Amino acid sequence: MNRAADYLDLSHTAHAALFRDDEPVWSVLTRIAPYLEANLKPGIQGKVDPKATVGDKVFIGAGTVVEPGAVIKGPAWIGANCQVRSGCYIRENVIVGDGCVLGNSCEFKNCVLFDHCEVPHFNYVGDAILGHKAHLGAGVILSNVRLDRGEVMVTHEGGRMATGLKKFSAIVGDHAEIGCNTVINPGSLIGRRSILYPLANFGGVLPADTIWKVRQSGEAAPRRSEK
Repeated sequence: MNRAADYLDLSHTAHAALFRDDEPVWSVLTRIAPYLEANLKPGIQGKVDPKATVGDKVFIGAGTVVEPGAVIKGPAWIGANCQVRSGCYIRENVIVGDGCVLGNSCEFKNCVLFDHCEVPHFNYVGDAILGHKAHLGAGVILSNVRLDRGEVMVTHEGGRMATGLKKFSAIVGDHAEIGCNTVINPGSLIGRRSILYPLANFGGVLPADTIWKVRQSGEAAPRRSEK
């Protein structure tokens, strides 16, 4: 339940060397920075608009387009054929696969996105791993810090697993879909092909091929006329 293979197809990232079979998948978050320091070779192969801001420790793959107003602070490794849209803020220690969408008003830090992830509108992705073809609806927040600033725990079946991390938001499995304006609490594991309804507030472990449903009650009332 805690291994990378339980959530992620490592054939859909050029950075499989980050992951180890003998430890929990979230442990990779501690290795992103040293991995980039050892392996990143800065370079621009894609198209960067003159009104975008790109730091010195950034690699951008062929066919990737960085729109005006985007900021890539770095260190960052961005694959081929991605869209980095206006208003996107990519901070330090970010690894992005091929064919990804990083959208308007989205912020990224210390995270790994597998190939063909879509994070297109008003999202926060910090201290997280997003699997192949994972998709975040508009306004989804992956919360990475507890309110008490304590160690992040993973809650499952009534038990709690220590992660050793003060910052860890979520592992989002391959093909998972998270609905608009959902908040994912620190230490969450989202299984492959799972779906979370919009406006959910989720924490814990969601098994693969599961739908997390949120029901709302509402009432329609006639509008009072103004005199």
